[in-house]
Amino acid sequence: MSINPSALSIVHYPAAVLRTRAADLPAVDATTAAIAARMIELMRQAEGIGLAAPQVGLSIRMFIADVPPDDEAEPPRTPADDPATCTAGPVVYINPVISSPGRGTGPFAEGCLSLPGIRGDVIRPTEVTITYTTLDGSRVSQRGGGLLARCWQHEMDHLDGTLIIDRMTQMGRMKNRAAIKRLEGR
Repeated sequence: MSINPSALSIVHYPAAVLRTRAADLPAVDATTAAIAARMIELMRQAEGIGLAAPQVGLSIRMFIADVPPDDEAEPPRTPADDPATCTAGPVVYINPVISSPGRGTGPFAEGCLSLPGIRGDVIRPTEVTITYTTLDGSRVSQRGGGLLARCWQHEMDHLDGTLIIDRMTQMGRMKNRAAIKRLEGR
């Protein structure tokens, strides 16, 4: 990959890369780490909790997440089978696969760094399992719930060329119709 990570910036809808299924990343190397570091920087500047490679113009299957603990949630329980609900700092997910959605689903107002000013309810499973490659090349599986599971699913959608405007409830789409048209007219 010959990419200058420092030149990366967040792209906005209707950029074509946001509607393209991203390709698997064949190898993890120093460039991958540099891209991840730049993505973390961009995500933090934009005050987001996740950012997918297509959102910085790269059609590769990689995203980052940094989901803080929910201060209003119950204290975390300790059993090993409880899903994680936050990350302990930023995590890089390479060639991720989501599986085993829990039975429960729920709506939640989602926003997106590539769709500024647009928020709407999206219904998603409340728990999922993610399997991914780390920056050191290890393959890892983790169960997540709450905002963490939602973030993973949101970022995975980006890797598949799907946006929140495709998944919003009908009311959410209607509420955002004018804002979407404005972005399309840029």
